[in-house]
Amino acid sequence: MGQLENKAALVTGASTGIGLAIARRFAAEGATVYLTGRRKSELDSAVEHVGPRAVGIQGDVSRIEDLDRLFAEITERSGRLDIVVANAGVGDFGLLGEITEEAYERTTAINLKGTVFTVQKALPLLPAGASVILLSSSAAQRGVPGLGVYAATKAAIRSLARTWAAELAGRDIRVNALTPGPVVTPGGDEIRAAIPTGHQAGEPAAPTPLGRLGHSDEVAATAVYLAGDQSSFTTGAELLVDGGATQL
Repeated sequence: MGQLENKAALVTGASTGIGLAIARRFAAEGATVYLTGRRKSELDSAVEHVGPRAVGIQGDVSRIEDLDRLFAEITERSGRLDIVVANAGVGDFGLLGEITEEAYERTTAINLKGTVFTVQKALPLLPAGASVILLSSSAAQRGVPGLGVYAATKAAIRSLARTWAAELAGRDIRVNALTPGPVVTPGGDEIRAAIPTGHQAGEPAAPTPLGRLGHSDEVAATAVYLAGDQSSFTTGAELLVDGGATQL
């Protein structure tokens, strides 16, 4: 018996990186896992990688019609959701004087709007004991030049975890923030590559006090803890998986 046996889980942004690692671990622990992503070819590959417990539903979390279609299919197939992981997110490098309206709209629509309405539309499917996990970022605590809009959305997500934990406590639904630090993922690598060398001044020589970047599976292990019964008395919290980057 796995830790998530007979549970139904949704992981957004699950085509690659942390989302895919979480989906894979959830399936290995016995859950039926719904994966979403914007790009069909990557999503199909992720579903094949996760295995027979995976169901892929293509969609963009910033589009309400896509969310409606997603939850209609989950309702038809499972009738409930025991775990929601709001992971879908994007980020662009842009100093204050360089931020474009297009980049702002894209980042806030996917990271913040997508998180809000993913969880809102999941509410009718969440039973007592359900777990909601919101993906924040250590960038929200570090003040990295050029990541202002991205970091602001991730700080807002941490705040939402507190508010929603209070709102849903009466239904015995837990809400927590999971906050990775620098992790090897396609998206993270792209953001780090976009930061000009001159704007990395003041950063430590090593990416974290542990002397390395993190791995998606290390974040996924913490997601399993938050999703399962071992964290039954944990809500409104922020769990940092950052190699000590924000604390040491």
